[in-house]
Amino acid sequence: MKRKMIGLLATTVLLLTTVACGGGSAGTQGTGGSESGGGSGASGGSSAPEPKKIVIAEPVHNFGYLPLYVAMKKGYFGSLQVEVVTLSGGGAHTNAVLTDQAWAFIGGPEHNAFAKAKGADLRAIINVVNRGNVYLVVRSDLTVEGPLQEWAKGKTIVTGAYGGTPNSITRYLLAEWGLDPKNDVVLKEVDTPAIAAAMQQKQADIAVTSEPQLTQGIGEGIWGDPVYNVPKELGPYAYSTINVKLSTIQNDPETVKTFVEGMKNGLAFVRDNKEEAFAIAKEEFPTMDENVLKAMMDRSHEDELWEFSGAITGESVETNLKVVINAGMLDAEIAYEDIVDPQFIQ
Repeated sequence: MKRKMIGLLATTVLLLTTVACGGGSAGTQGTGGSESGGGSGASGGSSAPEPKKIVIAEPVHNFGYLPLYVAMKKGYFGSLQVEVVTLSGGGAHTNAVLTDQAWAFIGGPEHNAFAKAKGADLRAIINVVNRGNVYLVVRSDLTVEGPLQEWAKGKTIVTGAYGGTPNSITRYLLAEWGLDPKNDVVLKEVDTPAIAAAMQQKQADIAVTSEPQLTQGIGEGIWGDPVYNVPKELGPYAYSTINVKLSTIQNDPETVKTFVEGMKNGLAFVRDNKEEAFAIAKEEFPTMDENVLKAMMDRSHEDELWEFSGAITGESVETNLKVVINAGMLDAEIAYEDIVDPQFIQ
């Protein structure tokens, strides 16, 4: 699967002001109905129909999205030509769907709740990452003394940009620990690539990070093993779902069905074929040290990162919404059926 850099610009009309999952460079990768991508050739003197192209917007090229990349590589989307576009900054990936620049985005269903509160209708159609895929780490020259929630008081915590899920989880944990983000800690909110630099330069004591940055930072001695494992502590959490417009479901259910079936196959492949899935991961992240990548794969399975059935359970959505509500990012009452449509997963 090819990947190339392009000069995509996020829309200047930001329909959502509080939506973000993380940072990343703009880029595209795509595949057609086979591993080589593209359309079909002529057969028997007649041309096969052109494949239907759909664009999936992602906030960052993320190891957690491996089942999507696998499904593309293996040609599981059939006649669909799926292209992934990485859009950084704010709610660019969500806005790409709302403004019809993309067919779907990958991100938490809380973004659908944000949209619903502003009058737009988005629905999650299949689950991918079903754990809060972030970890708390401390600088390698520091030692946590006593309970983490007590030790953290007065410390500087670096996390992702406001509006993103890692930031929401950070604020949720602080609230749970009885710590005010304005008075009890110093909260540095930065783009994802800047987190490691802040720790390395001793501008922060605690980092909220995810893969691949987590394992890379451990390997480089920037921080040690996680002191708080969010996937294990919070349990099932609809962290990264595939989300489309409600009108897409109403007007073109067959495309949605085909895509969901492809994703289900991608998830099953990651579950059942770990070695080949790892080989595809190496193609997706070619500059990453193989040992680091292997550690990431092992941690992902150990922490039950992926929802291999694709199911979006009420429990996982409830946890997701509880986090953003407690973080002060959502004050509207949003029902499961307002942001999730599970009919294609059955």
